[in-house]
Amino acid sequence: MRIGVLGAGQLGRMLALSGYPLAKTFVFYDMSGSPSAGLGEVMIDREGQYLDDFISRVDRVTYEFEHLPVEVAERIARERPVHPSPRALQVCQNREAEKTLFGELGIPTPEWKIVDSAEALQAAAEELGCPVVAKTNTEGYDGKGQAVLRSPEDAVDAWASINHPRLIVEKFVDFRREVSIIAVRSETGDLAFYPMAENTHHQGILRYSIAPAPRLEKHVQEDAERYIKALLNELGYVGVLTLELFETAEGLVANEMAPRVHNSGHWTIEGAMTSQFENHIRAVSGHPLGNVAPRGVSCMINIIGEHGEIDRILELPYAHVHLYNKGERPGRKLGHINILADSYEELVWRVKNCAQFLPGCPEFQSSLASKG
Repeated sequence: MRIGVLGAGQLGRMLALSGYPLAKTFVFYDMSGSPSAGLGEVMIDREGQYLDDFISRVDRVTYEFEHLPVEVAERIARERPVHPSPRALQVCQNREAEKTLFGELGIPTPEWKIVDSAEALQAAAEELGCPVVAKTNTEGYDGKGQAVLRSPEDAVDAWASINHPRLIVEKFVDFRREVSIIAVRSETGDLAFYPMAENTHHQGILRYSIAPAPRLEKHVQEDAERYIKALLNELGYVGVLTLELFETAEGLVANEMAPRVHNSGHWTIEGAMTSQFENHIRAVSGHPLGNVAPRGVSCMINIIGEHGEIDRILELPYAHVHLYNKGERPGRKLGHINILADSYEELVWRVKNCAQFLPGCPEFQSSLASKG
């Protein structure tokens, strides 16, 4: 089976690496002009001139990045199966549509408003009560295109700094920690849910993910599964879906969803019986889903900006290094490391031991580290 992938970054690279053992071949369709997949067949088409050629080379199509023209996915879907559906792509590209869908499905969200001017932003901040977070309604990821308003008077500066014609304004959530759930749905409607991960961000970028999330009450995992199941079924979804959430004293509050394999699921490569990448390939290819049970406890550490002392890390018997074949640049995701352990206590020690070899890596912060 020939699988077409819209986008050609590290997520596509890892999808292909998991698909080759299942005898899949891959064609990447890159509209950015700067692909980094480094394997398979890559078609660079910034002007959209070779889409028909791409379609002719593939049997099924998926995507590794949601910020691409929905009309391209819709055009392909007229001739080839596209998983997840173009509707999922459309919803995830528009925060207003996403939050509206969450509300319709009974998924809790922060209070929010849409604004289209600095004056409207100030009024929304006053009505919701500061602090609030203002984000671009479309585009924006890894902390880009957003600002925190500590008072309504911050509106003018925030509007200018974001520089986008339409913003969503959300009341700040008083959360204990950030978590995510990754689930996969097959063509026949079968579902599998990975254990939830606890996520730590630094400067808007994910740095650490621990899975299964420590000290997670059973009902919290069940709530997350119920929310993501509603999304999967409503969208007629096929493939991996990620739902990012805040855990609060009152329960879970949804932040956003991603219609693809996700950074907070990289731990599954070594840390689960079947990785998120393999399960996505299984789903979009029409195969049965794989076992999602964890292999002990895991932590994923992102390599950001500089590679650091990779050889020192490779000497650690519990560390699994994944490099994306990218050049160093501030804020750029260059790879990740999966740390496995038999206990959380052992995991904390191993993560701290590994992180010392990554320049600029923030100190390991988690619900585990905070308890000593």
